[in-house]
Amino acid sequence: MWNQIYDPLNSAVLSTIAAAVPVVTLLVLIASGRVQAHIAAVIAVIVTNLITIFVFTMPANMSIRASVLGIVTGFFPIGWIVLNVIFLYQVTVTTGRFELLKRAVGGVTEDRRLQLLLIAFSFGAFFEGASGFGTPVAITGAVLIGLGFSPLAASGLSLIANTAPVAYGALGTPIQGLAQVTGLDPYILGAMVGRQLPFFSLIVPFWVVWAFAGWRGMKDVWPAILVTGVSFAIPQFVISNFINPWIVDIGASLISMGALILFLKVWQPRQLWLSPALRGRDESAATMAAAKPLDKTPLTQGELLSALLPWIIVCIVMLVWGSGWFKSWANAIFVWNYPVPELHQMINKMPPVAAKPTPEAAVFGFTYLSFTGTGMLIAAIISGFLMGVGPGKLLVQYGRTIRLCAISLITISAMLAIGTLTRLSGVDATLGLAFAATGVLYPFFGTLLGWLGVALTGSDTASNVLFGNLQRITSEQLGLSPVLMAAANSSGGVMGKMIDAQSIVVASTATNWYGHEGTILRFVFWHSIVLACLVGVLVTLQAYVWPFTAMVLK
Repeated sequence: MWNQIYDPLNSAVLSTIAAAVPVVTLLVLIASGRVQAHIAAVIAVIVTNLITIFVFTMPANMSIRASVLGIVTGFFPIGWIVLNVIFLYQVTVTTGRFELLKRAVGGVTEDRRLQLLLIAFSFGAFFEGASGFGTPVAITGAVLIGLGFSPLAASGLSLIANTAPVAYGALGTPIQGLAQVTGLDPYILGAMVGRQLPFFSLIVPFWVVWAFAGWRGMKDVWPAILVTGVSFAIPQFVISNFINPWIVDIGASLISMGALILFLKVWQPRQLWLSPALRGRDESAATMAAAKPLDKTPLTQGELLSALLPWIIVCIVMLVWGSGWFKSWANAIFVWNYPVPELHQMINKMPPVAAKPTPEAAVFGFTYLSFTGTGMLIAAIISGFLMGVGPGKLLVQYGRTIRLCAISLITISAMLAIGTLTRLSGVDATLGLAFAATGVLYPFFGTLLGWLGVALTGSDTASNVLFGNLQRITSEQLGLSPVLMAAANSSGGVMGKMIDAQSIVVASTATNWYGHEGTILRFVFWHSIVLACLVGVLVTLQAYVWPFTAMVLK
């Protein structure tokens, strides 16, 4: 057995600096724009191994095995989702169905700002609720680039929009993970998150349009933005507080999409915004081919159904694949669990991160049928057949998709290797303990701890599992509500989703803008920081100024 050590240098400051080296290395290399993302990720994996072995004293064989586990986990399930989403997109393009979808969306509105609200925010929230784990950014990024948005706009704005729904993603998986590690009631945790994120469900639609079109461009469509935000925020609050945390995103997104489409039947902006690029500096605009004029001929009912058919199939399949009963059935039959030798339950998570020495699991669960990516592949195959594409042509298109995504898949796997290794070595926990030592400011910095967890792991669920119990222990020591701070971990975490490296790679892959991950990171970074700080301010007010918002949930 090896016990995690959180202060290997006998100095909290020096140990925290050492723990930050892997993630700082990765982000600096990517943001520099001089190192391709997959090379940066490989370098960061090497650096992380050196830190865990020589500073945190993790045995070398464990460090290497943890890295390999992360590499495999990076492909299954994250890379598997990306590969099959892009496959579906390519099939719809080659069959001409995507052109019909563009005309269908254009029939609702030609205004780029309103298309962002409909696709990036509301439509993306549906896929976050149904499947999560990178699916919404992959789908909305691909759709926006197909609609003619610039690569930076399509990728960056998809990342910013995919924030407020994340805490309830994949049918409430982050809430369930948080409940498991804290021992708190998932319904109470979900309700508390539902008293935090609706504020940002109102803010984020305004934020996305402002980031795209500037203040004046946002001001001109404020009624539509308000309808979108309110019709999402109110159901998000009501469902999370009075029904359950599992269907929050599904219900809120459908209501939001419906409300916006109905509103646009009676209201349209006085001046259409047709520019596909960001209002400010957008270096990706120069890489775009000349846009073809949009065919404004109204679609027949048959054409509309044909355009929507692949996405209807995806929605149905994702709802099935995200359900607990299907996962329970599939994982009982179609599963191969591989406990990694000399790693599984050979590492103890130690106090104060855990209440007592707790063995860490290191199992690769190859639940091949219940993977979200498998559902996406099945949806793509069904859609292909219904669109008249034969098995041979589907295989050819799949081969092309693999070649298209190969470098991105390598990058994602390397990113997960870093996340898995930092988790099993206790490096993440060292960073978390630094945030936990902030005393009266803990409600603010504890919220940023959730942000850090998602930025490191790429998952709100993983961040909740990593830091959830630490949030509970620290809040109880400081006399704060453990429910409030556990929920804050998840709510703060959603703002880290846009800067986690694997999400950025997913976005660059979906928009076919490889090699520009640094540009995307630089664009979204400050949006992420500011929004995370705003969540921290809200949680601080809940802790000290509006304690009644948390008291009923204690």
